[in-house]
Amino acid sequence: MTASVSNNPKNRPPENNWRNTLYTIIFEADTPAGKLFDEVLILSILLSIIVVMLDSVSSFAAIYGDLFYTLEWIFTILFTVEYFLRLICVGRPIRYATSFFGIIDLLAILPTYLGLLLPGGRYLVVIRGLRLLRVFRVLKLAQYMGEADLLIRALRASRRKITLFLFTVLTLVVILGSLMYVIEGAESGFTSIPRSIYWAIITLTTVGYGDIVPETNLGQALASVIMIIGYSIIAVPTGIVTSEITYASKYFKGRVCQNCSFEGHDIDAKFCKRCGAKL
Repeated sequence: MTASVSNNPKNRPPENNWRNTLYTIIFEADTPAGKLFDEVLILSILLSIIVVMLDSVSSFAAIYGDLFYTLEWIFTILFTVEYFLRLICVGRPIRYATSFFGIIDLLAILPTYLGLLLPGGRYLVVIRGLRLLRVFRVLKLAQYMGEADLLIRALRASRRKITLFLFTVLTLVVILGSLMYVIEGAESGFTSIPRSIYWAIITLTTVGYGDIVPETNLGQALASVIMIIGYSIIAVPTGIVTSEITYASKYFKGRVCQNCSFEGHDIDAKFCKRCGAKL
């Protein structure tokens, strides 16, 4: 009787059970282990960024250079282990490796190893430039923010409206810049239409460097109108993105596909929209 029970397929542990457990810890934050993993990883990312910043200060690097170097390797090894664990537990490692966050994970660890492959004094400048890529670790924080996928989805849905908006603004600054060139002329610093368009851009965006200013009454009146238009235009892209965020928050939720790690599916979705795996 005992043998028959133990040989029953229903009583056997599921295949790759350790991979499912590992996936839940790494990609889900609903369990205590998952929350702890995210907290430790976020803290490690922040500390690694602080080390990069302090290492760029010559006075600190001269005193604590060896310490920074040791810490850099500790963080690199930690993120390397994390990267391979992610590849192991997902159903399609290649798809995750070529995804946005997969590339960011690789960029977070690659520069330190590239430094070993480029020895020699003449390559020191190149290595220093490559080490700047470690700042990409800050982008790893985005995947631990619950609303990151919602924001990305809203930006993607808004891209056509924002593109049309930018085209309208571009047309507007060309017209206003050309008009100001006719009104002011070279005597006031508006020596060409491109330079006048540059002035229109910094005025419409309310930046106002002050390197070029209108001197005539008509030019100053036109500048005032452009400033007022600028304040009105700033709110347009905000409203576009906000409306898309509202729509996305109603009709989407951040479910994660265990096979390809794609996030954000329809509320009633039963299969992943990217790879077709069952959710």
